[in-house]
Order: sequence, then C-alpha cells, then structure tokens
Amino acid sequence: MTTRMAYNPLSFVLTAEGFRPELAPPLPQILSIVREAGYDGIHADIPAGTTPKAYLDLLAEHHLVPAPGYFQSQFDDRDNLATTIETAQRLAADHAQLGLDRIFIAEQFGADPRRIDTPAQGVGADSPRLSRIADGLAQVAQAMAAEGVVPCLHAHVGTRIETVEETEFVLDRIGSDILLVGPDTGHLSWAGADLNAFLARHVGRVGAVHIKDYRRDVAARVQAEGQGYHAAGAAHIWTEPGRGSIDLEAALAALAGFDGWFIVEVDIADQPTVPESARVAAEWLRPRLDARRAA
Repeated sequence: MTTRMAYNPLSFVLTAEGFRPELAPPLPQILSIVREAGYDGIHADIPAGTTPKAYLDLLAEHHLVPAPGYFQSQFDDRDNLATTIETAQRLAADHAQLGLDRIFIAEQFGADPRRIDTPAQGVGADSPRLSRIADGLAQVAQAMAAEGVVPCLHAHVGTRIETVEETEFVLDRIGSDILLVGPDTGHLSWAGADLNAFLARHVGRVGAVHIKDYRRDVAARVQAEGQGYHAAGAAHIWTEPGRGSIDLEAALAALAGFDGWFIVEVDIADQPTVPESARVAAEWLRPRLDARRAA
C-alpha cells in the first residue's frame, strides 16, 4: 500500500437544500474534474446496471483508480440481519473485484432521530443497545472479511456510533482481523474527540481515512440554538482541509505510521463550485502527502 489521495464526489449531489442528484454532471465529467484537481482515485461506487470491470475501465480512461467505498446499516436489526450480511458480502465482493481490500462501515445514519435533532452529543446512549449493534456488526464484518475486504469502522455524527466512547466500545469487542478503523477527522472532532490522541492510539489499526475540516464556531452555535445535523451542514460546519478549526497538521503527524488512502470528503462544497472545492482540498493535502512519501 502507498499513501494516496482520493475524492468523495458526494459534494456533486449534496447541497444546503439537501440531496439534488439532478444537479450532478455525468459521471465521466465528474471523473475528469476529480483527476484534473490532482487526485489519484475516487470513492468507489459502481453505478447501477454496470459491472466492476466496466467501472474500472471507465476510471482508467480518466487515469483514476477506485478508493474504499462505504457501507452502512442498522446492525441491531435482527429481523433483517441476514439480508444485511448478504448485501454487505456482495458489496465486499465487488470491492475485491476492483482490487480493494478496505471499505468504510458505519451504523445507519438517522436510525435514532434524536441524534439528527441533537447532533454530536451522544444523546440516548444505551450500552445494551450498543452491545447488540456490536454483535450484528461483528457478523457483517466477518462476512466482508471472508471476501478479502476488511471493513473500517467509521464513527459518524448522527449515528449510534457517534462518540469516542461508543467507537472504543465497538472496537474493543470486535477483533482487528475483521474490523479496522476508518476515522473521519471532521466527525470525530465535532463529537468532541481528542482527535490526535485517538489517531495515535489506533494508528496501527487504521485502514483508510476520511479527511475534512470543521468549524468549531458553527458547532457551538448549532448546539446553543438547538439546531440539528442538517442545519449544521447547511451552515457549512464542514470545510476543505486547512480552512477550519482542526489542527490537521497534527492529525497527519499522528497518522505518520499509516500508509493507505486519504479520502477528501467535504459533503457540501465550501467554495463557490464543487470543482473549486475539490481543487482547494487537493492543493492543501497533496504536498503534505508527497512530503510523507519523500520522508
């Protein structure tokens, strides 16, 4: 594995008004924009109706390679666990065909609506429920690992694995042979983590990284005014790396022992256009990753 930089094209469809997929340019145009911005790869997301081989060929035409994609589910839903495992296994098999051996995995966003209404505060924390989530997640992770793709736990604001305490709880209960860590610098910071301590503690278990910056003043205002997750996003709590409140230089230093994918994910572009957002993020991150390679 070599340190590489990818882009999550979520920003082409997510706006302050919500999901607007009709605004996204065709996929080949998105790929051209991502490549021209200087990225090596793109968050893997095989379009419906095509194959891993066709997707790989399309990426190759644009001099890109696939980077780890994303799977989320409600892991304590025992009635649907078999279906969840089947879906996860199929996605892992597709990832394997793309040449990937890592994928992000997260609890279902919004499964507990209180965490959307009151984000990043761990509302409704429930240890017995978290134990059931960990049990289901372990079965899903085992199935994905059997396909040669090890999932990376992705703590996400608005899910039931939101805080550092919840993340550690799950990591302690599932072996590192079937579950790695997929930290997101923004989500961990918003949820109150000591980001650099968390990264340093788990650097040997990190499988892939989502990198974004966040604005502490927006988080404070959202909390003070009792606003929810989507209002925070619309207020641009997220921004391109290097433009917010996180000491990302220190975060990269804490990840000095990690050699793999750094995936820029800003959600809603914090520049006039998505291409400008992609470029600004790449211009901050690329020289720092190049310096790591040279060191």
